[in-house]
Amino acid sequence: MSAGLCRRIVRKKKSRRVRVRKSLPPSLRALRSGPPAVPPLAAAAEVEAATGAAATGAVATGAMAPVAAEAEVEAMATDGCGLDNATAEADAPLIAFLDDDEAASRGWLAALLQAQAQTGADVLFGPIRGRVPEGTGWTTAYLERFFGRDGPAETGLTDQIHGCGNSLMVRATALPGDAPFDTAMNETGGEDDRLFTALQARGGRFGWAADAWVDEFAPPDRATLNYALLRAFAYGQSPSQMAAARRDWPDVARWMLIGAAQTAVWGLASLILALLRRPARAETLDRTARGLGKVFWTKGFEPKLYGAAMLRKAA
Repeated sequence: MSAGLCRRIVRKKKSRRVRVRKSLPPSLRALRSGPPAVPPLAAAAEVEAATGAAATGAVATGAMAPVAAEAEVEAMATDGCGLDNATAEADAPLIAFLDDDEAASRGWLAALLQAQAQTGADVLFGPIRGRVPEGTGWTTAYLERFFGRDGPAETGLTDQIHGCGNSLMVRATALPGDAPFDTAMNETGGEDDRLFTALQARGGRFGWAADAWVDEFAPPDRATLNYALLRAFAYGQSPSQMAAARRDWPDVARWMLIGAAQTAVWGLASLILALLRRPARAETLDRTARGLGKVFWTKGFEPKLYGAAMLRKAA
C-alpha cells in the first residue's frame, strides 16, 4: 500500500479518535520541561489508545511555549503509515520522535535541540536505557543492552545510524515529500533504515546527542530471548535487502557471504557457551541470528513484528 493511499484511507475513515487530556503519554511528559525558549518543533510519538490499539499522533509546540496539555491523535497501527500521518500533522521545521514504550528524561528535548544547533546534523540520535521486567533471569543484562542504545560520550557528528525512536529530524532535509516513510515495511520494520540510508546517499549528516536520554520499557511479551533473536534476525536482513533494493547484486552476494561467516563463527561460539551454560551465549546467539538474516533476506523469511501483524497477534 502506498503512503499516499494509506493516508487517504485513514483520514477518510477516522473510525476512532483518542483525546489525551491533562496527562500526556509517558513518552511526551518530559516535553513540558523544555528550555525557556525553543524553536517551533513537533513531537511525533506513538501512543497507546484506551482500547489497547496502537495510535500515532503529533504534538506541535511554538516558540517559548510548553507542550499543550491536550493532544489529539488518530488510532492506527504503529508503522510507516502511522509515522507518515504523524509527520503530515506536524508543520514545524524540526520533528522529534519517541516510541510508545519510551519515556523521555527531564531536559531531553533541550539536549536534542542543543545538539542540533551544535552539529547542524539533519538527524540527531540520543542514548537509550533499556528496562526489562523482573523475571528475565540470565538474559536480563543482554535484554537491557538489546533494548538500549549506546554511543559516544560526547555530542557530535557520527556515521552510525540508529532507529527513529529518540531522534530529532530536520523536516526539510531528512523528511522529504508527503510520505517519507516506506509503508512497504509496515509489518517487518526497517522504514527508518531506508529513510536514513537514502538521506546518507544524498549527503545528509547524522549527529549524536549524548545528553538526550530516554528509558525504553520492554513489555513482558517482548522482553524474551526469542523475541530479541527474531528482531536480531530482522536487523541482519537489512543490509542484504537494501543492496537488493539498489539492484546491487554483487553487494548482496558480499553481505550473504559475510552472514554465512558470522553464522558459522558465532553459531559455534553459541554452542560452546550453551554447553557451559554461560549467560554470554545470549550475545553470541544474537550475532548468529544477525548473520542468518544476511543470508535469508528474501520476503518469505521476513518476520512480521509490527503494524497490522502486531494487532492481529494481539486480537
